[in-house]
Amino acid sequence: MAGSMPNPRLRSLLWWRRWAKKDWAIAAVGFTVVAFALTLLSNSWRDEPDSDITRPFHPITASDLVELTLLQNAKARGALCLDGSAPGYHFKKGFGSGANNWLLHIEGGGWCNTMESCSWRKGTSLGSSKYMDHKVPFSGILSSHPSENPEFFNWNKVKIRYCDGASLAGHPENDLKNGSALFFRGQLIWEAVMDELLSVGLSKAKQALLSGCSAGGLATLIHCDDFRRLLPTDATVKCLADAGFFLDEKDVLQHRTMRAFYHDVVLLQGLAKSLHQDCVTRMEPSKCLFPEEIIKNINTPVFLVNPAYDFWQGSAVRC
Repeated sequence: MAGSMPNPRLRSLLWWRRWAKKDWAIAAVGFTVVAFALTLLSNSWRDEPDSDITRPFHPITASDLVELTLLQNAKARGALCLDGSAPGYHFKKGFGSGANNWLLHIEGGGWCNTMESCSWRKGTSLGSSKYMDHKVPFSGILSSHPSENPEFFNWNKVKIRYCDGASLAGHPENDLKNGSALFFRGQLIWEAVMDELLSVGLSKAKQALLSGCSAGGLATLIHCDDFRRLLPTDATVKCLADAGFFLDEKDVLQHRTMRAFYHDVVLLQGLAKSLHQDCVTRMEPSKCLFPEEIIKNINTPVFLVNPAYDFWQGSAVRC
């Protein structure tokens, strides 16, 4: 009958033909992708023992663990972490041809830009030495294994712990004296740690490299020229900022999130005094916290290491 529905068998056949024309191609592609992924996974499992044999990195042993040293005169110098505890560093003495060479690495860990975030931070290792590990492994650029770190394995190596929340650049004039006191002493921490290291051999350095990662990379750029001035004039001194080049650009939502964040950090912790004064007199101080402005005024050789695609800076909430 004209206009009547086809019988169930015919309906099933029509459905099958329509699915075959459109969705079978998609299903085939999907199956191919899954099969390829499983093949890669299978190969990675099968190849894992061989990759372990050829990998140049060494497993962490007791000799790679370095003790935490708390700053001796922290209280007298006013060089304090956010919670008022003494800042610290890990030091491994150099040997052989590296006995007079120094590598300093500043720990990273973001920033705090409000009372609330700094108050939370002081209950962690990024705001208090009370929560820092007493021993940390020295690996990568701090490694003592020649095959893993051929350039610096026998240098004097220092890991400076990060506990001020402002890239070692805050000033005590911005301390908040209330029931929940916070100590904004990043600049004093930097100066006190440098004085202590100078007294144990850094003052005689032949070669020196100041390095840092993320917020530590930014601290490296802020203090690079000062580090150069502290060392002998005939010493070879350079700086290395790893993943510390944060851009003053709009994020994917067209907001200048990073600029607003830096503005709050500078205002809260009084960073303007630690930034290059030529820059501060020309523009809003928070803009002078961006590496693209800092490097315009650095005279010491600087190396920048940064990924081409940075997830942290590319996300919607951070540029």
